[in-house]
Amino acid sequence: MEIGKKIWIIPEGYIPRESTGQGREFISHETACILNTNNAPANIEITIYYADKSPVGPYRVTVPAQRTYHLRFNDLKDPEPIPLGTDYASVFISDLPVIIQHTRLDSRQAENALMTTIAWGT
Repeated sequence: MEIGKKIWIIPEGYIPRESTGQGREFISHETACILNTNNAPANIEITIYYADKSPVGPYRVTVPAQRTYHLRFNDLKDPEPIPLGTDYASVFISDLPVIIQHTRLDSRQAENALMTTIAWGT
C-alpha cells in the first residue's frame, strides 16, 4: 500500500534572521519533516519561490526507505542558501509517494514559538 503524495506544496515560508537561543536546537529555522514508508529510497526535488525574484532549484534530497528525514531549510546550500528574513514558498516533487509536515521554530524572543502544519499534497 502506497501512503502519501508525490507533489507537496508549502506556500508559507520564512526563516527569521534573529535567534535568542544557544546551539542548533534553538536557532530559528523551518523544517520539512518527510516520511517515506516505501521499500525504496524517495528522491525529491525542491523548488523555492520568492515574491521578488525567479524560482531557485532544484534542491535535491533522498529519504531512505522506511525512514523519516527532518530537512532544515536553513541547511539547503545548493544551488544557493535560502536568505533569512525573506518570504518564500516551496514545492516538493518526489519519485515515490511521501508525507510532508512543515514546522517553524521562531526563537527571536526568549519565549520560543513553534508552528507546525501538514503541507498540501496533490
